[in-house]
Amino acid sequence: MTQAKYIFVTGGVVSSLGKGIISASIGKLLQDRGFRITIQKYDPYINVDPGTLNPYEHGECYVTADGMETDLDLGHYERFTGIQTTRANSMTTGRIYKSVIDKERRGDYLGKTIQVVPHITDEIKCNIQFLGNTGQYDFVITEIGGTIGDIESAPYLESIRQLKWEMGRDAVCVHLTYVPYLRAADELKTKPTQHSVKEMQSNGIQPDILILRTEKHLDDHLRQKVAGFCNVDLECVIQSEDLSSIYEVPVNMQRQGLDAAILRKMGIPVGEAPAAGPWNHFLELRQGATQSIRVALVGKYDLQDAYKSILESLSHAATYHHRKVDIHFVNSEHIDEHNVVEQLADADGIVICPGFGQRGIEGKILAAQYAREHDVPCFGICLGMQMMVIEFARDVLGLRDANSREMDPNTPNNVIDLMESQKNLAQMGGTMRLGAYGCELQPGSRVATIYGETHIRERHRHRYEFNNRFLPDFEAHGMRCSGRNPDSDLVEIVEMPDKRWYIGTQFHPEYQSTVLKPHPLFMNFIKTIIR
Repeated sequence: MTQAKYIFVTGGVVSSLGKGIISASIGKLLQDRGFRITIQKYDPYINVDPGTLNPYEHGECYVTADGMETDLDLGHYERFTGIQTTRANSMTTGRIYKSVIDKERRGDYLGKTIQVVPHITDEIKCNIQFLGNTGQYDFVITEIGGTIGDIESAPYLESIRQLKWEMGRDAVCVHLTYVPYLRAADELKTKPTQHSVKEMQSNGIQPDILILRTEKHLDDHLRQKVAGFCNVDLECVIQSEDLSSIYEVPVNMQRQGLDAAILRKMGIPVGEAPAAGPWNHFLELRQGATQSIRVALVGKYDLQDAYKSILESLSHAATYHHRKVDIHFVNSEHIDEHNVVEQLADADGIVICPGFGQRGIEGKILAAQYAREHDVPCFGICLGMQMMVIEFARDVLGLRDANSREMDPNTPNNVIDLMESQKNLAQMGGTMRLGAYGCELQPGSRVATIYGETHIRERHRHRYEFNNRFLPDFEAHGMRCSGRNPDSDLVEIVEMPDKRWYIGTQFHPEYQSTVLKPHPLFMNFIKTIIR
């Protein structure tokens, strides 16, 4: 294949149907057939990126290796396929409009009146085709966020309409809808799907493949009805039932011939279905695990998507150790000196979560103290590491007022401080230490043993750092700063060698853990808990 093929994934009826999982599954199935794939996400909101969004609104903010703050669906893309996404894989209406407005201010349009069509739609089309034009990919899968019918989605639909017309068989549209079950009538209803497809058709787009999200199995009669009313081949009406794990979705889609239907629509020989041995092995391990380990997730966002990558990384690692992981969320705002033992006593391991701001930090500090004093395996990530550092400074070094400059700008014992490069910044979005940075591990340290090497690269998303002024005191009293950035000498990892597992990382290792290659830190954390 020389010309990249395009697959557009849209959603109708309601949001949260799982477009990201379907997009990742399509990518995985095509990848297993030997095709080079990439997946991109287009979000209709006007924010330039999700970096300043409340996690309750959009879940976690995922960060690419090149430092782009993106939607959490890019985490699914990477975990399913093992590809590495970049800023080119994520786009928002805010970035589209900003680019067009910047061009207009420079005079690039030579006095033209700037309009949604053609200027905004051309900008969208140009960005959609950017990765395909590199020659590195056979398929570019493009997920459009939101739900068909949303006002903000209109420019994207017009862009897809134009691209499908221009590309012919080199582009297909996969439309995901919902088939509700009415318990009182004991019936599955297809009318919402029909209306969703009608809405697509009113925008000039005929979906090629329909994926029906459902809580009940759909028989062939119902699928035939949908095919007839929506002008779609029966083999292209796929059902996506609720499954026990999102990782079963690719297998379910392959079983129904989704990848084969896409290839036939594009005139590509289908051939034999790939075996996908490693993926099936992972599912077998997952289904065969009977014993559980209990991990306390100490954070302040009581929403599973807020820590999505951490949850999946723990799950991957537990699976390869023939265990299930029972995640017990502990709201750090509700932890105090009187109940910390009650909250954490039944935890086999503790993860102190990342985050920003003052709210809930004292609870995280108490959790770190409990883990250190009771020798419970403890993993601090980003802000979690900083809470470990503050707790150690207060309780071991005797610096009772130790704090982060973020939480207390006037503390004399600012063991966590603002980076010099951040001190004069006027804006918030996109100004942190973002993306992959190098880290040198001390030979003989616990983390060097875990990684099996002394030079690593990990992804960051933070604004505050360990204050090296206090480093000699920390190391003299048993907290080893075992990982440093070779260029800036900033501390990346702290560990306590005399504990079973007490490690904090300034970076986010969860961003690099995938189904077929779980992150070594999570693997060793789970292994230590079991042992």
